[in-house]
Amino acid sequence: MATKILIDIKKQLNKGKRINANFELPIDSTWTVIFGPSGAGKSVLLRIIAGLDKPEKGVIKFGEETWNDMSNSIFVAPQKRSVGLLFQDFALFPHLNVSSNITYNLLLPKNEKKRRLQEFMKLFNIEGLEKRKPPTLSGGEKQRVAIARTAIRRPKLLLLDEPLSALDLPTREGLQRELKKILKRLQIPTIFVTHDRTEAIIMGDRVAVMDEGEIVQMGEVNEVFTKPKDPSVASIVGMENVLLGEIIHRADSLVNVKVGNRILEALDNGVEGPKVTVCIRAEEIILEKGVVPKSSARNRFIGEIVDISLQGATVKVTLDCGFPLVVLITRRSFIDLSLQIGVELTSSIKAQAIHIFQND
Repeated sequence: MATKILIDIKKQLNKGKRINANFELPIDSTWTVIFGPSGAGKSVLLRIIAGLDKPEKGVIKFGEETWNDMSNSIFVAPQKRSVGLLFQDFALFPHLNVSSNITYNLLLPKNEKKRRLQEFMKLFNIEGLEKRKPPTLSGGEKQRVAIARTAIRRPKLLLLDEPLSALDLPTREGLQRELKKILKRLQIPTIFVTHDRTEAIIMGDRVAVMDEGEIVQMGEVNEVFTKPKDPSVASIVGMENVLLGEIIHRADSLVNVKVGNRILEALDNGVEGPKVTVCIRAEEIILEKGVVPKSSARNRFIGEIVDISLQGATVKVTLDCGFPLVVLITRRSFIDLSLQIGVELTSSIKAQAIHIFQND
């Protein structure tokens, strides 16, 4: 088994966009999620790794194998890389049944092909669908069949390009953890592309944040999503509150930052200041009505609701607290608090939930 994949490539795209990716990943049974906004270059990067697109410059090495080395005119064809690539549209053959779709072009002896098909039908929980054709399948069933077809060849590397995005929310949520569990059993190294933050957190063991063709931060999922390295990454990973501030006081490992006409108290991370950017994740803010008892939260602000946005199982509430503050709560909390535009609430924020970055 290869120990790592090394990617150091450059490719010019249309309209001045480019891919300039330089990173390496350990290749084991863990999952790497490439996460970033639409248009960041995630899908193009997967195509380059698979060999469907060529970079202008650079190298790609999978363990001891060199797949690309443009300076030495080395380019290994896609079919010789033993990479499985699945796009979000599944691309199942509508005229073939499930069995034929999964085993299409699977070059194995007849008995071995039959045994492996039975193994994967059971593994992906699609037994009984063998004779069905894609138009008769549900979205979740099509997704299972498509991934089973990609994985049945036991590729060295599996590349999944937003394979769940075409599914409705309940189906997608039900399949996320199950899919990861199945593929880990097969011990196939997997790179999974998504622009959905929740999916990235659920699916990834490590995450590479991509923006404008570059990997801007990489690490364990919890580390990247709770400790982004700069305001740009903070915004990409979903810190909805990105505010300009000024440090006005330091003492006892705490720092006071003026934002708008309010003072926030945060842990002192050593940033010099005085001009800083303050980032706060929306779900780390607590909203309460009426008289609020004392708590461990050092920051409390009364604000008026100026906007409400329903987002599936959650609700985004924007307050005017002397500065705009976006808060994410459950739909149940939204109903229990009887929230509407103009209602005053108390927001509570712990010092450790406030992230401060130097303004350049």
